[in-house]
Amino acid sequence: MDYEYDPVPLPYRQALSDAESLQRAENFYRHIRTRHSVRHFTDRPVDRAVIEACLLAAGTAPSGANHQPWHFACVSSSAKKREIREAAEAEEREFYAGKAGDEWLSDLKKMGTDAQKPFLETAPWLIAIFAERYGFDDAGERRKNYYMPESVGIATGFLIAALHEAGLATLTHTPNPMKFLNEILGRPTNERPYILLVVGHPSEDAMIPGAATVKKPLEQIASFIE
Repeated sequence: MDYEYDPVPLPYRQALSDAESLQRAENFYRHIRTRHSVRHFTDRPVDRAVIEACLLAAGTAPSGANHQPWHFACVSSSAKKREIREAAEAEEREFYAGKAGDEWLSDLKKMGTDAQKPFLETAPWLIAIFAERYGFDDAGERRKNYYMPESVGIATGFLIAALHEAGLATLTHTPNPMKFLNEILGRPTNERPYILLVVGHPSEDAMIPGAATVKKPLEQIASFIE
């Protein structure tokens, strides 16, 4: 998208009181704190329209020079999900066999994870999020992207929040390396797999690690310089 600077009025604004702002912020916090990574999904279908609406929300994220350097490859095909699981588990077996290192594997014990990833087939949707190393202009010429990891990370956060708002569970899965996603999903070499997001409804007996419920208090994650 090549265009000259052409400012337009801010399309939406609200003049809230401090009390109203605080109430909204606290309401959002109470809602988002119920989000947890889930590894136990049902195969209950999720309408594609729900996924599309959440992706549109993700697409509103800020990005370097508004290049929007992301692509969301949404997979519901059982055959493709099976391929992805087989490739991911091959990488995970090496990871848990020692590739990760003792410290990392020790830290993961409290999370209860291993090389088996059945949720990659059970969940109705896998969203492979790709980061564009570079893009192309209207003439097909290579175009540089800016702040690519930051931009895609923000868009991913928007997507996770939107999916949670829609009542869906998610899991960020990052087998390393993930180059197999380019081949399986037919994505070009200028795109780097960023995160594989598992999306669906949690099973009735879904459990989460107790350790995952422990969040750092405000004084450990923020400082105020006034």
